[in-house]
Amino acid sequence: MPNRIDSTFAHLRASGQKAFVAYVAAGDPDFETSLEIIQSLADAGADIIELGLPFSDPLADGIVNQMAAERALKSGMTTARSIELIRRFRETHQTPIVLFTYLNPVFTYGFEKFHQDAAAAGADGILLLDLPPDEAVLNQDLALGAGLKHIRLIAPTTPAERVKILAETAEGFIYALSRTGVTGSHGAPSANIAALVTSIKAHTDVPVCVGFGIATPEQAALVASVADGVIVGSAIVKQVELFPQNAAKAVRDFTAPLIAATRSSISLSHP
Repeated sequence: MPNRIDSTFAHLRASGQKAFVAYVAAGDPDFETSLEIIQSLADAGADIIELGLPFSDPLADGIVNQMAAERALKSGMTTARSIELIRRFRETHQTPIVLFTYLNPVFTYGFEKFHQDAAAAGADGILLLDLPPDEAVLNQDLALGAGLKHIRLIAPTTPAERVKILAETAEGFIYALSRTGVTGSHGAPSANIAALVTSIKAHTDVPVCVGFGIATPEQAALVASVADGVIVGSAIVKQVELFPQNAAKAVRDFTAPLIAATRSSISLSHP
């Protein structure tokens, strides 16, 4: 069976459209509401859902996503429950899911077992924020992660030789940061996105999606015009914080115009 991420990008490419990737924290604000949220994202037309595993020390995240992780942990969310959340989602939806996580929760669960269990539940990919690929190959335990596509993260400050290494080992898609900083920090996407995407694509045919600082339809359309996809996280998570009693509807209403803007963009990166 083809990986859902690959199938999704193949379909989008054939129809001349770009991907909308939505991030939310697993279990925020609680298990059942979180399930409703990811179902509503899929129903609204999100092409891929990034599901953040709740972790007590999310150093790369800004305050919005840190608070989401805290809410999830307080509600009783665990790594095992996050896998169960995916299993429940798969009862009704086939939208690809990428797990967005730090190494600690995965290593504590058991690196190989996590990959096996997450894939069996219906996850399609994983983005390990603090595990460089060249470090992973040095540890036998970390080389046993099969079953999930390993998504790579590339920043504007990543040296050219490292961009090449990351791009050549990427699977599924590449998460390119529109600017530096933590998630949700202030500032619009950088004006240098097109150059960043071009530099990555020189080394790979894997789709390049851009995230960080995207919160409006105008910003989504701009990014989609030069990249293969748009990633929105903190701005969606903020809706859960603001409207916890009606989070699924709030998320759907907020993302609908962003998805529409992503769809209506015209590619400027390829003739």
